[in-house]
Amino acid sequence: MIRVAMRMLVGDPAKFFGILLGVTLASMVITQQGSIFVGLMSRTFATIKDMAQPDIWVMDPKVQFIDDVKPLQSTALQRVRGVEGVDWAVPLYKGMIRVRLPSGQFVNCNLYGLDDASLIGAPADLLEGRVEDLRQDGAVIVDEAGAVGRLARRSADGTTRPLAMGDELELNDHRGRVVGVARVSRTFQSQPNLYTLYSRATRFVPGERKLMSFVLVRAKAGVDVDRVCAAIERETGLAAYTKPEFQSLTVTYFLKNTGIPINFGIAVALGFLVGAIITGFMFYSFTLDNLRYFGTLKAMGTSDGTLLGMILLQAGYVAVTGFGLGVGLAALFGNSMGKTQLAFRLTWQLSLVAACAVAMICALAALISVRRVISLEPGVVFK
Repeated sequence: MIRVAMRMLVGDPAKFFGILLGVTLASMVITQQGSIFVGLMSRTFATIKDMAQPDIWVMDPKVQFIDDVKPLQSTALQRVRGVEGVDWAVPLYKGMIRVRLPSGQFVNCNLYGLDDASLIGAPADLLEGRVEDLRQDGAVIVDEAGAVGRLARRSADGTTRPLAMGDELELNDHRGRVVGVARVSRTFQSQPNLYTLYSRATRFVPGERKLMSFVLVRAKAGVDVDRVCAAIERETGLAAYTKPEFQSLTVTYFLKNTGIPINFGIAVALGFLVGAIITGFMFYSFTLDNLRYFGTLKAMGTSDGTLLGMILLQAGYVAVTGFGLGVGLAALFGNSMGKTQLAFRLTWQLSLVAACAVAMICALAALISVRRVISLEPGVVFK
């Protein structure tokens, strides 16, 4: 019966590819749009993820996400260092700065001020230069995407070249010099990232009474990180989050306060709906065209259970093939856009969601056809 079911399925190539097209389309749209959504959300906490050394982030209790900086007093650093269970604690400046290009244009950049002594928080993947070179006069490290993109140098004839080692930048009327190029994760706003010493960063930006954005903390070996967070909050009155907690706080803010989830949810729902309509219609039409065969099998004594199994086999074959094609096409799309600014992150959890959606579409299509076949009178085919 398996052979008969498969020959019935592929016997009409036009209908077979029509059914397959509906499933593939649904799988591809759900996977592609879902991957872009996951990629965008991942960019919201890119800075937290890239800074691997600290396992605790300390900040003002009213901070809602990574870019919602509320500066701390410099004394907060010493209070955090005095909490039991803290191995080390260093300051971090995070803010925006306007970079003036030789063409006269201004570009907004993310500026990170790293602890002068330890350089904790520096990019781990340096393509050129050394992190220690940040101690040179006016030194900054720029990210690769910024160097080849918005900070690229444009000559009089219209040609461009990436920002290179030794090039100078004008940062709020201060001179900066590129001593390194790093590969870091793109941020949500895709602005260039500049890294320098904490003391220098606070000179680059307008003077304020409070300039420290975060305190980066490492708990002592063997000490429970959650207990250290609780101790910091109890003794300093500041908020202390583990890295996963701060990432979750940031993502939650964007999910609750932006229209991104609704927009992508609508796109995914449309993909599901269109796929369900095309697949359901084509599968039902395929069943009607093959009623005479099902009726003949019934007249020959084939049970309803066997016919049900044949239809489920046909639906399952289409589901597996269409899901594979859809996810494959979405993965090819993501790979082809790898060097662009498009956010794309395909995870196994997202593939599982797409597989469940495809299974649901095919199950609904099979259910409609099963009712028609089970209620079929065998004698009809001989009339």
